[in-house]
Amino acid sequence: MKNRFKNILVLIIIACGFWYIIQYEGLRLKGIDFNLKGNKFELNQKDKLVNKNNINASTGLILVNSEYGLDKNYEPKDLTIPSISFASGVNEEERHAAGIIIKPLEELVNTAKAEGIILIGNSGYRSYKSQKNTYSSRVKSEGEKLADAYVAKPGFSEHQTGLCIDITNKDRYFVKGTKEADWLAKNCYRFGFIIRYPYGKKNITGIEYEPWHIRYVGKEAAKYIYDNKITLEEYLEK
Repeated sequence: MKNRFKNILVLIIIACGFWYIIQYEGLRLKGIDFNLKGNKFELNQKDKLVNKNNINASTGLILVNSEYGLDKNYEPKDLTIPSISFASGVNEEERHAAGIIIKPLEELVNTAKAEGIILIGNSGYRSYKSQKNTYSSRVKSEGEKLADAYVAKPGFSEHQTGLCIDITNKDRYFVKGTKEADWLAKNCYRFGFIIRYPYGKKNITGIEYEPWHIRYVGKEAAKYIYDNKITLEEYLEK
């Protein structure tokens, strides 16, 4: 009787082991990898997907920052090269942007030109692989601490969404006080864009002020963000 009980117990343990393996492998194959910490299973940071409420990729309202990332296989829809001028040296990949922002971006650049402001594309879409190479290179040359201050880790760069682009001018000197940067700050909302990393908001965005980095969110959201002088993070939490 005692031996029979032991045999049954062993069979139960084996069955539970097989069940765990099947469940774990199934999740892993779906792109979800788990780490065991204490008694809790937690998603690896690299696989943490956007999970905010009211975020819709088709309208541009998707949040990517140091906390909310994208899967390494994420690629925006309809990657296209907009009909704007790009700075010399910009590679083929970074000339692309998500299809949804092409027309608004072209309208923004053309309107600026009509008003005597020349805006030039500098860096648009960046794949997970490209960001990984960029980040790794900076870590090797400057160390992880300095790299983290200026370069997003792969999967946590907004450039992977295809919804943003860095803008520059003919002098490649795009800072607050230049006519191009000032025009962009005052007018980009009219076309559905925002200055994604505004001055004095690093405590919220995690990124230093970048007057050249614009992000498409649609005209309604852009106007609200501009009028209220808030960030995308604050807008999504309102």
